Amino acid sequence: MVNALSFLKKLKKLKKATAKDVETQPEKRGTKLRAKDSAHLKMRMELIQQRLGESNDVVIRQITSSNHRLEFAVVFIDGLSDKKLIHDHIIRPIQSDNVVSRYSQELTLKNALDLLQSHITSSSEVMVVGTLNEAIKFVLNGDTALLIDGEEKILIYGTREWQMRAVDEPETESAVRGPREGFTETLRVNTSLLRRRIRHENLRLETMKAGRRTDTEIILAYINDIANPQTLDEVRKRVAAIDTDSILESGYIEEFIEDVPLSIFPQIEHTERVDKAAAAILDGRILIMVDNTPHSLIVPTTFFQFMQASEDYYERPYVGLALRILRLFVLNVALMLPALYVAIVTFHQEMLPTPLLLSILAARAGIPFPAVAEALIMEAMFEVLREAGVRLPKTVGQAVSIVGGLVVGDAAIRAGIVSPAMVIVVATTAISTFAIPAFNASITLRILRFPLIVLGGIMGLYGVIFGLLIILIHLAGLQSFGVPYLSPMVHGTLPDMTKTFARPFWWMTGKRPHELKPQDTTRQANNMFMRKPPGDERELVHEKTEDNNAGKR
Repeated sequence: MVNALSFLKKLKKLKKATAKDVETQPEKRGTKLRAKDSAHLKMRMELIQQRLGESNDVVIRQITSSNHRLEFAVVFIDGLSDKKLIHDHIIRPIQSDNVVSRYSQELTLKNALDLLQSHITSSSEVMVVGTLNEAIKFVLNGDTALLIDGEEKILIYGTREWQMRAVDEPETESAVRGPREGFTETLRVNTSLLRRRIRHENLRLETMKAGRRTDTEIILAYINDIANPQTLDEVRKRVAAIDTDSILESGYIEEFIEDVPLSIFPQIEHTERVDKAAAAILDGRILIMVDNTPHSLIVPTTFFQFMQASEDYYERPYVGLALRILRLFVLNVALMLPALYVAIVTFHQEMLPTPLLLSILAARAGIPFPAVAEALIMEAMFEVLREAGVRLPKTVGQAVSIVGGLVVGDAAIRAGIVSPAMVIVVATTAISTFAIPAFNASITLRILRFPLIVLGGIMGLYGVIFGLLIILIHLAGLQSFGVPYLSPMVHGTLPDMTKTFARPFWWMTGKRPHELKPQDTTRQANNMFMRKPPGDERELVHEKTEDNNAGKR
C-alpha cells in the first residue's frame, strides 16, 4: 500500500514536470510554434531562430543601452530592410551618449517604450505590437522589430526597402497617345501612381490579405462617395473568403472571386495602365491591386469594356467612333470568318457569285482534305506559330512568327495541302484578333473559333447560327458582381448604349454609367441636355460683349 502511494506521488510529480517542460520549452507542430511567449530576451531570440530557421538573411543583433541597464535585440531581413536606416536611427541612438544623452541616462524598463518612440530612436513609422507572432509577420514584410529584455510589447519600425522595377510603359497595352506610366510589381509604387491621378480626399485604399503562406497584400481602391456600397461589400466578402496557401498573381484572385468560374469568357478586366485604372475608379468601379504583380483587376466588368482602348478618350470623338466600329467588326471576323467560309464552301455554294465560286473550286482542285479539316489544320498551325513567337526572346520572336507564317503558308500551298483562299481566310482572322485591345478576350475568341468551324463543317450555316445562339445565351446569363455582362445593351440607358459604339464629346458626358448604380451619378454639371457646344457659347459671349460696348457708346 505504501509502495503504491509513493508510486502515485512520483507519477504526479512527473506529470507536473512534463507539463512545465512543455510550457517553457518551444515545440514545433507543422509550421507553428506552440511555446508560451515570454518577455525574456534570450528565449524570444531562440523562438525567432526556430520560427525562421537557419536562414542567412535573417539578422538578429543583440545590443546594450548606453547606460548598460537594458538589453535589446534588433531583428530584420537583409534585402527587405534599409540597413543604413536601421543603424543610423535605431541602433546608434540606443548605444550612443552623444545623440540624446539625457534620455539615454533616464532609460529604464518602465519608460523604455515611451522614450524609444518619442525621443531616442527616430523613424517616420513606429508602432507597438503585443505578441511575437505579430512582430514576425512585420519582419517578414521588411520592417524591423526591437525587442526589450523584460518588456512584453515589441516596437516595430517601418524600414522596408527592396529592389524594384522602374516605372515603364505597359507592353501589353501600348497606345499612340496617352500617359506612358504603368503599374509595377511594388504595391506602394502603384498606390502612389494612383494618388497622383486622383488627388481627392475620398479616394480610399483599403488593405486586405490573402494566402496563408505568402501573406499577400491586397488593396481595394475606390472613391467613397461614388462606388456602390453593395458592390463594395460583395468584393470584400469574396476576397475575405479566399482560403489558400499562396497568392502569387492577380490571376489567382480573379478565379476565386468571379461569378461563373467555369465560363470561358473573362468576367474581370485587368490592366497595367494607371490612367485606365483611374478612369475606372472615377466611373464608380473598384480596383483590386495585388502585391508582386503589375496587373490590377477592375470590377464590375462588362463585355464591351474589352473592346475599348484608353486612346479612344484622348483622340477626337470621330476617331473613337471609327475605331470602335472597326473593333466590333473585327470581333465578328475573328470569331466567325473561318466557320462561315467552311459552311459556304461545303454546303451553300449557291450563295457565292459564279466567278468567285469557280475561282475557289479551281484553287481547291487536288486538295486532299475537306474544307473543315483544312481550316482546323491551318488554324492550329497559326496558333502554334503565335505561341512560339510569344515565348521566344523579343529580338527573334516577331521575326519567327512572321517568317514562319509566310513560309508555312507558301509551302502548304505549293504542296497542295491547303488552298490559297483558306490561307487568306486564316491570315485575315489572325490579324483581326490582334486588333482586339484585351488579350484575355482575344484568346477566348481564338478558342471559340474551333467549335464553330466544326459546327459549320457538319451543319453548314445552321450549325454556325446554332453555335452563335449558344454563345449569346451564355453571355446573356453572365453577371459581374450584379451587373449584367452585356450591359449597357441589356438593362442600359440610351446614352450608355450610344457610348458603346461612339465616344461622345467630353462636354456631352454628364452622367456615370447607369449599370454601376453609383452613389454620385453626375460627372459634370453641364451635359448635352443642359448646355450648348462651346463654340456657340463663345459666339454668344462675343455678341454680348459687342452689345455692351454699343450701349456704352
